[in-house]
Amino acid sequence: MTATAQIEQTEKTTQPVERVRPRRAYVAPVDIVEKSDELVLFVDVPGAKADSIDVDYELGTLSIHATVEPRQSGRGTRYLVREYGVGDFDRSFQVGDGIDPERIQAEYSDGVLTVRLPKADAIKPRKIAVTGN
Repeated sequence: MTATAQIEQTEKTTQPVERVRPRRAYVAPVDIVEKSDELVLFVDVPGAKADSIDVDYELGTLSIHATVEPRQSGRGTRYLVREYGVGDFDRSFQVGDGIDPERIQAEYSDGVLTVRLPKADAIKPRKIAVTGN
């Protein structure tokens, strides 16, 4: 039996956030992959820039926030079709004790934020050497 790291979505159990800005709020789609030594989150935040993304870890909660600004200024722009999402992306996850918070890493490329949550050494499976004669 092996121990696994846990991560849970928290938006279903928390109170909804009331927005005071006239911006849309989106729930960023996420894929979570478990590897032998880490959990990897792939978060879709299309249109964001790396410097507009915040990834925070505090008291077992991993929070992701990204802001997408308009491509054009609103002045003098006559849209024929306007489907591009502008606003804020938010996600939060409750992270179990099996993660080493000091080694969390995040990188952003091609509209996808990749967050790596390394497993703590205490829960990683290890090979035990057998000695004998």
